[in-house]
Amino acid sequence: MSEVQVLGAQVDRSDEVLTPQALAFVADLNRRFRPTRDRLLAQRAERRAEIGRTGRLDFPRETASLRAAEWTVAPAPADLVDRRVEITGPTERKMTINALNSGARVWLADLEDANTPHWENVVSGQVNLIDAVRRKISYTAQGGKEYRLRTDNRPLPAIVVRPRGWHLDEPHLLVDGRPAVGALVDFGLYLLHNAHELLRRDSGPYFYLPKLENHFEARLWNQVFTYAQEALGIAHGTIRATVLIETITAAFEMEEILYELREHASGLNAGRWDYLFSVIKNFRDAGERFVLPDRASVGMTAPFMSAYAELLVATCHRRGAHAIGGMAAFIPNRRDSEVTSRALAKVREDKQREASMGYDGSWVAHPDLVPVCREVFDPVLGEAPNQLTRRPVLRPDAARLLDLASTPGRVTEGGVRTNLSVGVRYVASWLRGTGAAAIDNLMEDAATAEISRSQLWQWLRYSVRMTDGRHVTPALIHALLAELRASLRAELGEESYVSQRYAEAEELFARLVLDPEFADFLTIPAQSLIP
Repeated sequence: MSEVQVLGAQVDRSDEVLTPQALAFVADLNRRFRPTRDRLLAQRAERRAEIGRTGRLDFPRETASLRAAEWTVAPAPADLVDRRVEITGPTERKMTINALNSGARVWLADLEDANTPHWENVVSGQVNLIDAVRRKISYTAQGGKEYRLRTDNRPLPAIVVRPRGWHLDEPHLLVDGRPAVGALVDFGLYLLHNAHELLRRDSGPYFYLPKLENHFEARLWNQVFTYAQEALGIAHGTIRATVLIETITAAFEMEEILYELREHASGLNAGRWDYLFSVIKNFRDAGERFVLPDRASVGMTAPFMSAYAELLVATCHRRGAHAIGGMAAFIPNRRDSEVTSRALAKVREDKQREASMGYDGSWVAHPDLVPVCREVFDPVLGEAPNQLTRRPVLRPDAARLLDLASTPGRVTEGGVRTNLSVGVRYVASWLRGTGAAAIDNLMEDAATAEISRSQLWQWLRYSVRMTDGRHVTPALIHALLAELRASLRAELGEESYVSQRYAEAEELFARLVLDPEFADFLTIPAQSLIP
């Protein structure tokens, strides 16, 4: 254990999480798999440069025979057969209880985009998961309100944990003098502490895998699963993974990703917000035909997004995997019933589109949206738990997946202002330790902040003309940031503006937007600013 160092501060009940056995297991995973992770990250940069240079992306020729062959993934375990409503959220204690009480079929326990890697969050999130798995979690708020798990006869949601992506390290935990891989910390701690207990309760260790860019990264996860199961004495195939197809490169390798994970795979998810970010990031240097309009204009009915959504269903159902729809991020506004009514109508329309396409379930970010999603999927599913028997035949079409030019909408000053406001407000929340931030009646997370940042960067890169005839320039960004700064100071007061870390957030966000070199992820430089 002398080669494992915990640099983070003491956290309540950390002795239950950071046991010698757990630290040894995480260290073992890092020594075995970090070299491959490092090599794959280097390959990401090489591929991104090629895409930017050529403006091209296609389905891999070398795996054409795999796509033509007949094979399926392993059948879903009993508690993942019906996934019609999934609720997502961080592992904060109160939100954990609310998610488990929501009536959803699955809770996505998010250690990634809706979380922040403050050491307290990393450790306390594992504590809360330990208690949630054992159904003994409770919480008393400052005002005395108590939160406990419901005790009726309805089953609680299956827990599916989303660890951090391959790109993030954990600087608070060193293995052999180097920061541990964040994904292996999150995965290793959860698996070691909960796998056997989950099996005892007729469930299992289930995971959502974020930000994969190709099937080689899926292969690495499969190798991790295979080794970890053997090390802990768990049957091969016990671990199940649903992969978020939230990068444009992964969209061209959906079948290959399922194949690599086929003995552990449970499905794919249409991670729409990170997907938009990935499209912009990969094609940012490939010409103006890859410039998107205001984020609010880019819905799932845009031609390139429809192509992605349709291909995901067809791929999953051909291979016996669940297709899970994207996020409904609206937060009901109890003070404004009209705003809530309009938003719920849009949520219902979105879920109806997914259900009619053949999706087996979908995501929501708030407990009040669970019944809305269920009311849409129940009539479509009828007595069936899913739509796996629906097998749409769809020929993969690279041109459709890359048809950004047909996206309706324009770039407006309002769009620039919204991106700046969401970006700065979210980064401030992130620096304070909250990764799921309510902004303008939407639950924003790191993915939406990344869209805001990358859009502004690309609009500057091409000096895009707005609807009023002006171009997006550094001077415009500085002027609108000054207005935002003045507005926030007036709203919060100078002391709160500083203490709530808005000044740091603005500096970081502006630097990432204005820097000629594009940072792959805003969370990497932001991580150096947190405890």
